Amino acid sequence: MTTAANHATPGGFSDYVRIARIDHSVKHVFIVPGIVLACLLRGVHTPALPLSIMLGLVCAVCCASANYVINEWLDRDFDRHHPTKSARAAVQRVLSGRWVLAEWIILATVGLACARLTSNSMVMAADLFLLQGIVYNVRPMRLKDQPYLDVISESVNNPLRLMIGWAMIDPTTLPPSSVLLACWLGGAFLMAAKRLSEYREVVGAQGRDLLIRYRASFAGYSEETLIVSCFVYALLSSFFLAVFLIKYRVEYLLLLPIVVVLFGHYLLMSLRPGSAAQAPEKLYRERGLIGLVILFAVVFGVATIIDLPAMHVFTNQRYITLP
Repeated sequence: MTTAANHATPGGFSDYVRIARIDHSVKHVFIVPGIVLACLLRGVHTPALPLSIMLGLVCAVCCASANYVINEWLDRDFDRHHPTKSARAAVQRVLSGRWVLAEWIILATVGLACARLTSNSMVMAADLFLLQGIVYNVRPMRLKDQPYLDVISESVNNPLRLMIGWAMIDPTTLPPSSVLLACWLGGAFLMAAKRLSEYREVVGAQGRDLLIRYRASFAGYSEETLIVSCFVYALLSSFFLAVFLIKYRVEYLLLLPIVVVLFGHYLLMSLRPGSAAQAPEKLYRERGLIGLVILFAVVFGVATIIDLPAMHVFTNQRYITLP
């Protein structure tokens, strides 16, 4: 927890850099599926592909950092009640609201400028990305204080990242709605698992009242409802993913069992003390999780290259005839 002396210390340039959370850029890995799917399903429709990818990455990083800036600034009085987030720069130092606003404007402007240099679809994704940060963090909406809406609104960043990756390759279309919904609900599962891990750890060590002071939405959660919500989000994500896989390449159904195991592994991981689920930017340290992701990538590659006519049994009406 912070001390009065720490909180009275004026922030320096490095503290304003810290609140942009550039180290969280690993979350932009969701751009990669957008790039891959667009290449496979649509082909490259961008004349200057390297430039499009570079501008898209800068756009994503700047928009996300703009959201992090207002998140950390507006949450500073709540984060002091969290055992680890109390170490954040906005809690430990006194930052200027005017400089924070200026930082947000600069990051948002650069992100939107890069999007505009790319395509209209990239601009739409960037606009929605920044709007999400406002709706999620800023009163009177501040959806992060509402149970379930906090998860749904925060996880929309995942399909937006996928849209950015898709727009790098094909700015003339949007990804299929089935894969966007699968990604959105998969992100909701990750966010609910994060809250489940926080709930178990903070309540077990310091009590539920402290957790609610950190984030008001926890007043509407219990350990049981968080577990059930994880289950529901995983089921819905798997459903929409199956719809996408059957419609666009039935061989990809081989991926579904791996996805189910991934959901199960992640939920189990979130139930462990000190789980990395509380800090998704550090998930690359989880060997079991990374192993499953590598397996997913390998099976995806095989299913992309090899046609399996027998899999088409799942796309037509068939009945088992009894003797």
